[in-house]
Amino acid sequence: MPKIEVNEKLFFNLLGKHYDYDTLEDRLTCGKAELDEKPDTTLPEDQRVIKIELNDTNRPDLWSTGGIARQLRLHSGGTCYDYNTFLSKSGALVDCKNRTVTVDPGLEHIRPYMTAFVISGKPIDEPMLLDIIQTQEKLCWNFGRKRRSVSMGVYRSAMIKWPVHYTAVDPDTTSFVPLQCETPMTCRQILTDHPKGKEYGWILKDAKKFPLLKDDKDEIMSMAPIINSATLGAVKVGDSDLLVEMTGTDIVSLLLSTNIVACDFADAGYTILPCKVEHPYDTGFGKTIVAPYYFQKPTQASLQSINKLLGSNLSAEDVCKALERMGNTVTVSEENTGNPQFSVQPAPYRNDFLHEVDVIEDVMMGMELSAFPPEKPRDFTIGRLSPVTTFSRKAKSLMVGLGYQEMIFNYLGSKRDYIDKMNIDSSHVIEISNPMSENYQFVRPSIIPSLLGAESGSGNAVYPHKIFEIGKIAYLCDEEVTGTRTRQSLGFLTAAGDANFNTAASEVATLLYFLDHEYSVAESDDPRFIPGRQAQLLLNGKPVGIFGEIHPSVLENWAVSVPCVAGELDIESLM
Repeated sequence: MPKIEVNEKLFFNLLGKHYDYDTLEDRLTCGKAELDEKPDTTLPEDQRVIKIELNDTNRPDLWSTGGIARQLRLHSGGTCYDYNTFLSKSGALVDCKNRTVTVDPGLEHIRPYMTAFVISGKPIDEPMLLDIIQTQEKLCWNFGRKRRSVSMGVYRSAMIKWPVHYTAVDPDTTSFVPLQCETPMTCRQILTDHPKGKEYGWILKDAKKFPLLKDDKDEIMSMAPIINSATLGAVKVGDSDLLVEMTGTDIVSLLLSTNIVACDFADAGYTILPCKVEHPYDTGFGKTIVAPYYFQKPTQASLQSINKLLGSNLSAEDVCKALERMGNTVTVSEENTGNPQFSVQPAPYRNDFLHEVDVIEDVMMGMELSAFPPEKPRDFTIGRLSPVTTFSRKAKSLMVGLGYQEMIFNYLGSKRDYIDKMNIDSSHVIEISNPMSENYQFVRPSIIPSLLGAESGSGNAVYPHKIFEIGKIAYLCDEEVTGTRTRQSLGFLTAAGDANFNTAASEVATLLYFLDHEYSVAESDDPRFIPGRQAQLLLNGKPVGIFGEIHPSVLENWAVSVPCVAGELDIESLM
């Protein structure tokens, strides 16, 4: 989970009140946070550092001193800055004067999107500068997938000649002096010789051209997302006007990150001046984006659903107050049903509402803990294993008897593992709409990719390798109310020089015999298996599984060098 360090004096100044550490720890629960380490009280207040651990990765707006202070301030009944003074919205773009950025068409397939704004009003002091650096690191590393989808740069605005240009350049002929250096380096050389280039160079290493940000005097500002220049990009204590820009590959994450940083600066007393970025291609929000930009959609919830899920008896007024303490704007509609409907518009720095349940969670967080008195259970129950667990344990014993070793894998993975390497299309695969990492972006539709992943790292072990897992898989299904279906599945894989279809067929026959099932097989054309060496398993004429020899191209994708047979059975259909 993310951990942040906050300067004690800056934090309590932004909060508007001073808490002792025990009270602060109690108040932090409204942001799903807790004290990770108390500061050294022998130090002066402006040198003390409070360490806070955030327990929710869905709220990147809390990963900064300003963000967590804002949440505590709102929850205790305080107010925040009127962000509408600088936010642009669809059909209502605010005036940017001459603060314009042009985007090169050549960046469309390299690093296509950009947003920017200027802060002004007062000089940056050291605690604020350190907090800017921390916000940049936390947002771009955790939320921005190690700068791949979101990166952030800060520049000395007073030295910039507008308009600014976001261009694609030849990395071998373009050079500038990067931060922490005194001599010019080519863009390509930065990737191999500069510390930041070594750390983040993987993002650009395969690109034929590199992204470069420069002003209208051709003064280079940065090579996004790697490093700023040593001139315009060297922000120091005392600078009063700063340009903040963000580039990336995910426009929604980019807009949200821009809003988060802008709102933090506004809460700290800075004036936010929007900038206009003109893209030559569509971004999903039009070609021209004036940021900060409010793009969030309202989420609906009913009073009946809220009280049912929370086990409470809240009034519509209680719900509105709780949601407003979490920074939301709420409108209520009765519609003569006796069940008030709430339309919740999240704050510009939030985009974590996907469902009515998220609204209900915010109601719970907005209430004090005392609003939910503990109750003793009214029903007496006796725990027992579910039928599917009992049946799964029987199947596990049989698989172990057949010489297989049980494995346990994650249920989330990447597109690369679940789709690309398996030679299947993604039409039925469930994708997470707000993943924190591309390595955990999809719900697995099959156990076989997990087994192949284990096999790909086991080339030095003595053959044969026989592994299996019984666990959950999920896929899109129009027949279900939720649009998805989750099933208990058994997947197995054998890797050996003599692994073949007949071996798999005999083991499937043995397994189903001891599970007391008669079955039949039919031809199959699954791209994961070799044509003619695979079979669909039928139970009473209904497909319940598949097995066969893994296709050589799939084995090559996984860097597996020996023949493999694999199969998968729907456990719930066999019960």
